[in-house]
Amino acid sequence: MTKSKGVENLDLPRNSGKAIDSSDQKVVRCAEKIIPETLDTVSPYRKQTESPAALFKDRRAVGRDDAAGPAKKQAGVIYIKERYFTMLKKDLILRNPLRVMGHENEDILDAGEFGAVLARAGVGKTAFLVQLSLNALLRGKNVLHISLTDPVNKVSLWYKEVFNLIAEQYQVDQINQLWESVLPHRFIMTFRVEGFSVPKLQERLADLTEQNIFRPQMIIVDGFPFDETVHQSLSEFKDMVGEQGMHSWFTVRTHRHQEPEADGTPLQLAHVSDLFEIAIQLLPVGKEIHVKALKGGDSFSKHLDLRLDPSTMLLTNQS
Repeated sequence: MTKSKGVENLDLPRNSGKAIDSSDQKVVRCAEKIIPETLDTVSPYRKQTESPAALFKDRRAVGRDDAAGPAKKQAGVIYIKERYFTMLKKDLILRNPLRVMGHENEDILDAGEFGAVLARAGVGKTAFLVQLSLNALLRGKNVLHISLTDPVNKVSLWYKEVFNLIAEQYQVDQINQLWESVLPHRFIMTFRVEGFSVPKLQERLADLTEQNIFRPQMIIVDGFPFDETVHQSLSEFKDMVGEQGMHSWFTVRTHRHQEPEADGTPLQLAHVSDLFEIAIQLLPVGKEIHVKALKGGDSFSKHLDLRLDPSTMLLTNQS
């Protein structure tokens, strides 16, 4: 992917998200506590769901109350800053093409459900899931991203690149502060493919939750091998996420030379299709990448009219 232009650089020391290293299974990087800074100005809210003048009016009202002391004034400024970022996040959620897959204030999947994104290598599976993850992060959901193929720094780069491109596309101001506000809700965990198992994942999750480090609500698994032996482990995985009130998305790598089943289901998903509520396939068509619903019901398939831009890997809504 190419670096986006026209936005602030996110590669700052305090933007290091939570991560866990697969070699010693210890937390090696945690997001620093962010101390709210005083706003000299409040940028106008781009989507006029609330007048920017109201924000400035509130800020002036705080400034007039000198008798209350600096603590009260600082609290007022912090409140305005949080309110602004809440509005900005809501705006990005409303503009997100993924809205066609579910309501903006709800998850696409319910607790205990599985979703799959299928495509050949290099078509955009990881980019698609990162955008699903960012949509959840903007709504304050905790997302655990598990990679079985890439190291932590590469996964983190994916998030930064996609976030930068989204910010550039929608002309988002104060991108660093917005990034910092969502970063504590993301946790990256890596495994070697041969070393991954549900019991090992449960052990790591117990370490995180018992110490109040992180409690995921959504899990992304990138690089899981969908061979003929995975049904049992996926069944155990599904039981685990259901018991803990989570849901999970998986990438599934398909191959050009393999013909799908009679109903169009790729071979990699056919033997575990009963475990998945939603399945989406990314299909290159000419210079576009079409997003096709393989499973999810008639209503879901009817409203899923998305494309993946090959130059940016961002989703666009065609309807």
